[in-house]
Amino acid sequence: MLKFTPILLILLYTAAMWYFSLWRLKAELQTKSTPLDHPRLQPMLARLGKAMDLPPIRAHIYEIAPVNGLAAPDGRIFLTRGFIDRLDRGEVTEPELASVIAHELGHVAHGHSRKRMVDFAGQNVIRMVLAGLLGRLLPGIGAWIAGIVATAVAARLSREDEFEADAFASALMVKAGLGTAPQKSLFRKLEGLTGGTKGQPAWLMSHPKTEARIAAIERLEARWGLDRACPAK
Repeated sequence: MLKFTPILLILLYTAAMWYFSLWRLKAELQTKSTPLDHPRLQPMLARLGKAMDLPPIRAHIYEIAPVNGLAAPDGRIFLTRGFIDRLDRGEVTEPELASVIAHELGHVAHGHSRKRMVDFAGQNVIRMVLAGLLGRLLPGIGAWIAGIVATAVAARLSREDEFEADAFASALMVKAGLGTAPQKSLFRKLEGLTGGTKGQPAWLMSHPKTEARIAAIERLEARWGLDRACPAK
């Protein structure tokens, strides 16, 4: 039993840190968010809701400057003020932001917030075990290599979540009559809007590369028999 004690302690520590981070995020969102009532986005929220046989989707604005979307662990959906500012400046369109909301709904539908807690715990166990093994074989750099491996594993799991959320968004956008074109066009803009990740190895990235995401959507289009050239309505 004693040999498993370090792993159990890591799991308990991970759970405690996870719940603390959730509490901190909830508190921040509570003080830095407002309802999303932008008149240009209301029709998009209604169309997404109708496609899911629901009332208009409720979303919120997270009052921070970076461009991003967020699915909170409690199921609420957020667009950052940075995204809304880009809409007002004509840098992104209403259907493109609808695709972000659809993507975040995909994270909620697939339970990715809960899944990431398990992934995070596994990442810490991998780091600890590898650090112990490699530390004996490669003193000085064993722990560093263990950290890289654990980060790569976590990044791969995160990329899988992103592909799942993308697929959900594609299906929802098609059902809402918006098509997948806005989703793909936004992906092509994101690197410029967010500052990009040039120079970072693909296996350490938490999000798939743009080309891979678009290719995955186009495989779905082929499976569904959709015309890629058909514009969103």
